[in-house]
Amino acid sequence: MGARPIACLDLLRFGAPAHPKTRHLVAGVVAGVGGYGNSFGVPTVGGSTAFDASYDGNILVNAMAVGLARADRIFYSAAMGVGNPIVYLGSKTGRDGIHGATMASAAFEADAEEKRPTVQVGDPFSEKLLLEACLELMASGAVIAIQDMGAAGLTSSAVEMGAKGNLGIELDLDAVPCRETGMTAYEMMLSESQERMLMVLRPEQEREAEAIFKKWGLDFAIVGKTTDSLRFVVKHRGEVKVDLPIKELGDEAPLYDRPWVAAPKPTVLDSASIAPAMSNRDALRALLATPELCCKRWVWAQYDHLILGNTVRRPGGDAAVIRVGEGPKGLALATDVTARYCAADPYEGGKQAVAECWRNISVTGAKPLALTDNLNFGNPEKPEIMGQFVGCLEGIGEAARALDFPIVSGNVSLYNETRGSGIAPTPAIGGVGVIADVALAAKTGLASGDVIVLVGQTKGWLGQSVYLRDLLGRLEGAPPPVDLAAERRNGDCVRNLVLGEWVTAAHDLSDGGLAVALAEMALAGGVGATIDALPPGPTHAVLFGEDQARYLVAVAPDKLDHVIAQISVETDGCALTIGIAGGDALTLPGEAPILLSELREAHESPLPAYMAGNEHAFFDKG
Repeated sequence: MGARPIACLDLLRFGAPAHPKTRHLVAGVVAGVGGYGNSFGVPTVGGSTAFDASYDGNILVNAMAVGLARADRIFYSAAMGVGNPIVYLGSKTGRDGIHGATMASAAFEADAEEKRPTVQVGDPFSEKLLLEACLELMASGAVIAIQDMGAAGLTSSAVEMGAKGNLGIELDLDAVPCRETGMTAYEMMLSESQERMLMVLRPEQEREAEAIFKKWGLDFAIVGKTTDSLRFVVKHRGEVKVDLPIKELGDEAPLYDRPWVAAPKPTVLDSASIAPAMSNRDALRALLATPELCCKRWVWAQYDHLILGNTVRRPGGDAAVIRVGEGPKGLALATDVTARYCAADPYEGGKQAVAECWRNISVTGAKPLALTDNLNFGNPEKPEIMGQFVGCLEGIGEAARALDFPIVSGNVSLYNETRGSGIAPTPAIGGVGVIADVALAAKTGLASGDVIVLVGQTKGWLGQSVYLRDLLGRLEGAPPPVDLAAERRNGDCVRNLVLGEWVTAAHDLSDGGLAVALAEMALAGGVGATIDALPPGPTHAVLFGEDQARYLVAVAPDKLDHVIAQISVETDGCALTIGIAGGDALTLPGEAPILLSELREAHESPLPAYMAGNEHAFFDKG
């Protein structure tokens, strides 16, 4: 589209740690993301990694890229003009990736291993050359339309270009650069070899365009032309192999509207009736050592998150922050989804995914601008799975509208099912926000003497919480409801406090609730805290409940009165001073202090130990 990539994020979902393939898959995926991104020269600045048995045999690797383009120099894929040349750009076509799109749209059965040849083989160095060549070509004014060859390769890219432009496309496969001999038309049309583009070119600039690509050592071949026939015609060795109406293949394909049944509404649990799993001190230490909440530094430390020199807030916090050019403006970037919420209540789970992304961006001081999504679901031919899809979409749509957080792009991945068992519904959300000056971006870590203020209402909601699932073995109840008006009020308030430099640190509350957020802030700053006040309710529910629309802010004592007054006005009085930062331990009400060194060991050691072969590295209540 004419944008130079400046940052990548990922959202990774693996099977249960006890599954025999999980460790191998984690190692391979992380090495692949790091190896390609590091070589390509674009930083991977953030993301999310989680584990759940529903992904056994069907892991998710979602990728998000962010680029910068001039608003008046954006390129689209709709072909224009009859008789214009269609040009193949980039690397040669091979047999890798054939039926990759088909594989992605089918459940995995016992023969899943046999599908390995359908996976594409990438070359980041060729991708870098393609990037630079395309941007140079775009600057020359030679490009009419351009599209990458992704799923279904040459077939989908050519059809989409023609259909969008209300034109026909004629291809001659004899001109396609191939790296393997004897390839059939079928193989060439469906290959998903990487690092390839298709372009409609201004005829008078053919030679100039070819010279640019030859300079970069890439293939440049005229493989067809646009026509006024509205037909998709493919020729090979003098024979017509394909002659089909292009609109029916492209933008007039039937709408996907399968039968569905709504998910039953789960029971709301009474948190007061849920007995504590253990002391709150031990519960915090245990939760920090679970696969869900343990530190994921082992993952992102393998990514070059500093290349290009503009990373201001690196992975591990609420959102990454990167400087735009020389600054001071910056972007905040985040990916989010809580699949167990979506499985319990798809509508509320869809709302929550957007709301959490909104919080993670807002808490840095950035204004949320736009969303992208990657909708991962099981087999939509099952009405209950289609019902999950519909419910999540409705929740996502409502949240995007209420928060003025538009969805500008996205992707759908269905049939994520192995041997009849589908993944938990995982509508991954990626968000981008803008901050006028990256120097104002909020930190997460506490500083000694900070007063800690809780923003938002706390009811101690334990349904579908990590506490209930991982400490009590109960995956049940309704997830916390999402009040979108409160989300907007509280997010706007915290953002204003950050930009006004009224707070020294800020952090949103999500998985693990208040206690886990406190521990994360203490560990980030290397400073402990004493908590001496809490909202009313059972202490374990208040500390570990996952009520939404909440934040923690750290405030210098001389600014506290102003901050409390501002929060009270902007959030309908949802402010509570709960403690003060200092020392080398975190002290929860009624509990002995926990040294930060203990919390750090519990939080940071499990994943490296697991990847080194320790089967019992994570906390396991069993």
